[in-house]
Amino acid sequence: MEIILLGIYGFFAWLIFFKFKLLPWNITTQVITISLPIMGLTVLILLLNIVAPSSHDIRVVNYVVPINPPVRGQVTEVPIEPNRPIKKGDVLFKIDPTPYEISVKNYEAQITRLEVQLLTAEASSRNLQESLKAATGQKNAIESKLKLSKLRLQQFKELAETGAGNKFDLEQAQADVQNLEGQLASTVAAEAQARETLGAKTPGGEQDEVANVKAQIAQAEAQLANAKWELSQTTHYAPANGTVIALTLRPGAMAVTLPINPAMNFVEDEQWILAIYHQNEVRKIKPGQEAEIAFEMYPGRIVKAKVDSIMWATAQGQLPIGTMNGGGVAPIPPQCLAVRLLPDAKDKDIFLASGAHGAGAVYTDSGHMIHILRKVIVRVGAKVDWLILKLH
Repeated sequence: MEIILLGIYGFFAWLIFFKFKLLPWNITTQVITISLPIMGLTVLILLLNIVAPSSHDIRVVNYVVPINPPVRGQVTEVPIEPNRPIKKGDVLFKIDPTPYEISVKNYEAQITRLEVQLLTAEASSRNLQESLKAATGQKNAIESKLKLSKLRLQQFKELAETGAGNKFDLEQAQADVQNLEGQLASTVAAEAQARETLGAKTPGGEQDEVANVKAQIAQAEAQLANAKWELSQTTHYAPANGTVIALTLRPGAMAVTLPINPAMNFVEDEQWILAIYHQNEVRKIKPGQEAEIAFEMYPGRIVKAKVDSIMWATAQGQLPIGTMNGGGVAPIPPQCLAVRLLPDAKDKDIFLASGAHGAGAVYTDSGHMIHILRKVIVRVGAKVDWLILKLH
């Protein structure tokens, strides 16, 4: 654009000084004639850089997701092909599920066994309650018999002392009392043991044995749920629409959970178009403003776009320094900010390769009269992309 303006200026200078000789061509007019375009172009370029800032570093970046299976095992199937579109939910690869199916069956059998133990423990608890009732009833009966036997023993003792009683009856009464006292002691011990066993309860009011079996069932159910989840993870699905560029995974390989060795790298279709600017160039850029991009992969084509947002973060703006890469999307050069652009109008569905490079400009809300100059410069640069400067 500058060359065109200089050409136009030179044409009029030729007309004035040489063709029609309207002004003399001397030292004064020569200095003025040469100085004017230099000063004019300098002011014009400085204004353009403010009201229509350009960027020669516009890049297309995609999210790349390392696929790390949460379970390890031998790969049995890889149904996808590299560099082919993949839909969200499509199967990426499968791992041999046999060890995880065995684990699921093992925990299911364990739960079945524990449920039988629970029924037995609950039945034992009910039987223990009945035993306690029987022991209590038997104790009461023996106490009544013992009371009667002691009364008769006293009577036989009084009769024996007066000589009216039979000594054999006294000895029999004494033996009955001792027998009943022994039975009472045994029944009291059985009742105490039953009460102690029934009194061993959890804070929830359940018997210890029953609560213990229920806890084992809960643990086994949690292990079963984890085993089923691991079994479900033996088939890995695409997390979004995208492609797998370099596919090296093959059936027979061992897939592991180490993040340093992903099974594959999945490139999502979602893209970011980032225009890199120096920090003093973005002061007039706002979301919604018009932008134009000339990508090298589309020589001569101008892609219309809108400003989506400015990434107000750099690696130098975080402590410790250097841990943040341009807001987490792509590495941004030092002292620069990235402006995200969104293709607009008919260019919304344009195909852009991840890593595509181009140049362009944002047209701010100021200086509309000279925006046309920046548009001409962008279009001239787009035409230059047709040139392939190679000698072989």
